[in-house]
Amino acid sequence: MIDQTRLPLELIYLDITEIPALCEAITSLRIRGAPALGVAAAFGMVLGSQHYPEENSDAFFANLRKTGDILKATRPTAVNLGWAVDKMQAAADAHKMASVSTVKEALLKEARRLYEADRDINRRLGEHGNVLIPDNAQVITHCNTGALATVDYGTAVGVLFTAHGAGKKLKVWVDETRPLLQGARLNMWELLQEGIDASLICDNAAAFVMQREKIDLCIVGADRIANNGDTANKIGTYGLAVSAHHHGIPFYIAAPMSTIDSSLNSGKEIPIEFRSGDEITFGFGRQTAPEGSSVFAPAFDVTPADLIAGIITEEGILRPPFDAAIRASVKS
Repeated sequence: MIDQTRLPLELIYLDITEIPALCEAITSLRIRGAPALGVAAAFGMVLGSQHYPEENSDAFFANLRKTGDILKATRPTAVNLGWAVDKMQAAADAHKMASVSTVKEALLKEARRLYEADRDINRRLGEHGNVLIPDNAQVITHCNTGALATVDYGTAVGVLFTAHGAGKKLKVWVDETRPLLQGARLNMWELLQEGIDASLICDNAAAFVMQREKIDLCIVGADRIANNGDTANKIGTYGLAVSAHHHGIPFYIAAPMSTIDSSLNSGKEIPIEFRSGDEITFGFGRQTAPEGSSVFAPAFDVTPADLIAGIITEEGILRPPFDAAIRASVKS
C-alpha cells in the first residue's frame, strides 16, 4: 500500500505482514480514505488468519473476531472499515463447519471480491456524478477522495476524473484540508497527474472564492452517512457546506452505498474521532503554538442533510428527502 504520509515528495510502498503494523498504518493515516480503509481491513482479516493455528477451529474463530475488533477500533468514524470486517466475518462464519484451511481460502476470496467491487463501484459512481458536471465547470472539493482514498479511481475526485476523461474542461479549487493537508498533499498530486487544471486554496479562502468566482458545485466524499442523509466527512466539510448554501451553490456528497450506516437515524449518532493536539500545535514537526496550548481536534464534522443537494452513489444520485431515497436504494 502507498504510504500517504510521504506524499507528495516521495512515493513509498508499505509491505505489511503483521496486524500491529497495519493498525499503526491506519491510525497514523499512512492508509486513509473510507473505501481504502474498508479493503485494507478486509485484507487485514486475511493477514491475521494466516498467523492462527489450524488445529483448533474454536480458537481460530476467536482469534479472527479479536482481530476484527482491533481493526474496528483503529478509526471509529469511517463506517466502511467496520462494514468490511463484518463482511469478512460473515464469509468465515458461512464456512464454520469446514476445515480451517477452507475458511482461510474463503476469507481471501471475499477480500479479493471486495477489492474488485470497489473498483467497479467507483467507476459507476463516477459515471453517475458526471451528469452533474457542466463543461467549463468550476468545482470546489475538500480532503482527498481520489484513487489514494479507494482501491482505484476515487469517489468525489473520481467524478472529476470521469468528467475530464469525457473531454469536459474543469477548474478545480482544492481546499488544503487542515491540519494534515490531504487536499494539498494528495488531491493536488492526483489532479496534476491527470492534467486537470487545479488551484490550491487555504480552507478559509473557500468562501471568498465562492464570492468572486462562478462556482458550479462543491463535491466531497464521506466517511459515514446516517439514514436521514446527515454526513460525516473530514473536518471543515460542514463549514464549506454552510458557505455553499449562503452562495446558492449545490453541495454534493460522493460515496459508495457501503458508507451509509443504516443503524443510525441521524448525524447526532455518528461517532467522531478526535486526534492528537500535536497534529495542530506541532504539525509536520514544526511548533506553531505555545507549549501547553489547549487543543480541540475533531478529525470529522457532520454536515446536516438540509445542506446537501444530492448523494452520488454507484446506484445513482440520491435526492432529498434522503430517508426515503436511502430506504428505496437499500431495498433495491
